[in-house]
Amino acid sequence: MKKRIVALITLFYIGTSCSSKISPIDTISSLSDKNSTPETINLYAKLTKSVTRGILFGHQDDLAYGVNWKYEPGRSDIKDVTGDYPAVYGWDLGGLEKKSGNNIDGIPFDKMRQFIKDAHTRGGIVTLSWHFDNPLTGKNAWDTTPKSLASALPGGESHEKFKSWLDEAAKYILTLKDKNGKLIPMLYRPYHELTGNWFWWCKNNGSPKEFKLLWKFTIDYLQKKGVHNLIYVYNTADFKTTEEFLEYYPGSDYSDILSFDQYQYTDPTKDNSFVENCQRQFKIMDEVAKDQNKIMAFAETGYEAIPYDKWWTNTLMKAIGDYKISYVLVWRNHGWQEKEKKMHYYAPYKGQVSEKDFVDFYNMDKILFEKDAAKENLYQK
Repeated sequence: MKKRIVALITLFYIGTSCSSKISPIDTISSLSDKNSTPETINLYAKLTKSVTRGILFGHQDDLAYGVNWKYEPGRSDIKDVTGDYPAVYGWDLGGLEKKSGNNIDGIPFDKMRQFIKDAHTRGGIVTLSWHFDNPLTGKNAWDTTPKSLASALPGGESHEKFKSWLDEAAKYILTLKDKNGKLIPMLYRPYHELTGNWFWWCKNNGSPKEFKLLWKFTIDYLQKKGVHNLIYVYNTADFKTTEEFLEYYPGSDYSDILSFDQYQYTDPTKDNSFVENCQRQFKIMDEVAKDQNKIMAFAETGYEAIPYDKWWTNTLMKAIGDYKISYVLVWRNHGWQEKEKKMHYYAPYKGQVSEKDFVDFYNMDKILFEKDAAKENLYQK
């Protein structure tokens, strides 16, 4: 394997390209939380510097389960295929709001806590999403009953309930500590895919003013509860213009990373729309990122069941192109879905048709996994 010797030495210490406005001095001031822990500041600074060198690869729920297995210590479909773990691990907080023992994907929060600690100990990065219930109706995140978003705002009928949900999140996040008792820095994507129309917080369910107020209240509230180990990721679904991308944007002082989610739904050998959509959105986001002094990410993507054997080195890499992004994360490997009578996974497993191509993807100089990240001590100066 050609896993980059010189590249590893320079990975997180090279300067940014001349096309970027970000400098090492800017990295601290651009963090939205001015009371961020030193380890969180260090992580963001190194993510900022790394974007000119490579892209960290991530996978949702990677350590909890995979195709035809669950809760096997140390196991990962990614590791089964490559011998290495992903550099970024996605987890979801859905369920905390109702004090459930398990998250929305059925993972016990106690287990998730240990998975987060394990990944951090090895040098990986954790990113959090939160599919929390509709505060107005108590139904799930996909319930788009009108005025649900407004109900969570100060003065709204669900506001006190919503604050109690944030209390639960803060309590859990504050238990996520390393072996030295320090809070683990994490990336948090509040109200992800906000430009869609399928969650109660999406743009069809609230005005830009209401959404920005919800975002700012959430961050301010968590910080008042002592949460200073989060890097905030602004995360849209589709958008076609700069104005659309920024319409609900809470501002550079309330976000740290810009991102979008985009999935492959059609046969990439016959339809190039996935690549075209990604390229259009990256072009827009790249201009905004330079203007805002932010870094970018491809926060969610994937091709369910990956039927195309060159999707990784061909389609995905074309979708990203030459844009400098900090990480790309594919969705979870749930395995067999009884209700839908089909397999549900977004990363290959041993014997899967795209396995060989994924190994080629792993060996690309610009694609970085946990071994690459771990050698750079992401949380230290």
